[in-house]
This record gives sequence, C-alpha cells and structure tokens, in this order.
Amino acid sequence: MALFQKKTPLEKEWEKLVKEERKFLLSRAEKKDSLLNQKLEQFVPDKLQETLDTAFAKAFGLIFDKGTGVIEKTYNKDEMEKRFQINQFASDLRKDSRSLKKFSKKARQSGNINVLVSGTAGIGMGVLGVGIPDIPVFLGMVLKSVYEIALNYGYRYDTPEEQYFILLLIETAVSHGRELIERNQEIDDYIKHEKMPEPYNREVQIKLTSAMLSKELLYMKFLQGVPVVGAVGGAYDVVYLKQITEYANMKYKRRFLTKKRLES
Repeated sequence: MALFQKKTPLEKEWEKLVKEERKFLLSRAEKKDSLLNQKLEQFVPDKLQETLDTAFAKAFGLIFDKGTGVIEKTYNKDEMEKRFQINQFASDLRKDSRSLKKFSKKARQSGNINVLVSGTAGIGMGVLGVGIPDIPVFLGMVLKSVYEIALNYGYRYDTPEEQYFILLLIETAVSHGRELIERNQEIDDYIKHEKMPEPYNREVQIKLTSAMLSKELLYMKFLQGVPVVGAVGGAYDVVYLKQITEYANMKYKRRFLTKKRLES
C-alpha cells in the first residue's frame, strides 16, 4: 500500500480554491482608510450616505424586476449555456485537471472584460462630474459580471434563491473583518444546504447589500461628482468590480466543485 495517495484533479482544484478564499479573507481582515478618504471625510455631506443607500436599493430593484432582459442583450446566453454543457460533458468524460479548469478560466475571462468596460465608463462619468447617477450603470455592470460567471458554472440568476445568493455575494465581497467572516460563512452555508434563511425578505436583503456598498464607496462617489477630478473616483469602479467578480468567481466555483464532490 502506497504511503501517499495521489490526489485527484477535483481534490487539487478544491485545495487551490480553499487557499484562494483564505487569501481573500486575510487581505480584507481590516479596513484601512486611504489618505485620500481621510482628506475627503471633512467635505462629504452628512446625508450622502443615506442618499447612496437609496440610490443603490432603487437600482437593485429596478434591475432585478425590469433590467435583467436588457443585461442579457449584452451577451449570448444560449451560447454560454451550450458551452457549459459541452465543458460539463468533457469534464465528466475525461475527469482531468485541464477540463475541470475550463469553467473558472471562462468565468475569469468574462469578469476581466467587464472590468475594463466599467473602468472606461466610470472614468468618463467622473470627468463629467457624474457621481450618484453612475450607480445604476455601475451596478448593472456588477450584475452583468455575476450573471456571466453564474452561466459559466451552470447556474441561473433569475430565481428568488439566486437573487438572494447574488445579493449576499456582493455584500460579502465589499465587507471587512468580522462582518466579512460572518457573511462568508452564510455564503458557505447556503452552498452546502441550498436553502434561503427563514424568514427571508428580498427588500431587506437589498437594503443590507446597498448599505454595505454605499458605506464602501461613499468617498469615491462623492469625489466622482466633482468635474474632471471625479475621474479618480470613477476609476475606483474598476477596483470594486474586480473585487466583487473575484469573490463571485470563487463562490460559484465552490458551488460547482461541491456538487462535483457529491457526485463523485
């Protein structure tokens, strides 16, 4: 009997994922305000936080209820679903690392393209001094990115359960410290049991996610509202979109690999 049993491709991918998740959590263990944020603090109006909360909440509701079809026009949903099925068949047949890695590779590619587009839009609006009105555009790009990641792993995004998962993903991705640890555990619990908390109210979760986003983006959205120099604030759309897509990719990958492990 061999002393060391060779790890399967699935086990290797799982170990790699766990390390990536741990690195993400450690990198956001503490919230450190930048020097720019500290300088802007004295100029930010007291009610801006509340205004941002409302703007994000309205944008979430609008996109979930009426905007998903518009977002779907920006990519070929049928083609992505077919590609997933082909990759799934190849993975089940070959059971090797190369076929297993295709899912995360495609998901990352989608996220990277959206990050570039978001950066261009954010900087452009910042130059014009457009801050708060940029929120639906930014959030639309966030949800587009998450939707594409979901499709690459074979998941829907238009059911109440999936909307809950997406809202919690976004909230967790921009959290710090203890809040991050607690919400990350909620995500993992959902992945394990595929069950929403009881009682659950979508509007309440939208408010929680919106509050976390507005808290994190407060200073940058304020700066983005100042013509020309607002380009700096708009550029931060890239930073946060990259952060959210990175976390979303890890958690959809966890769902995908969890299912694979149960099937093996």
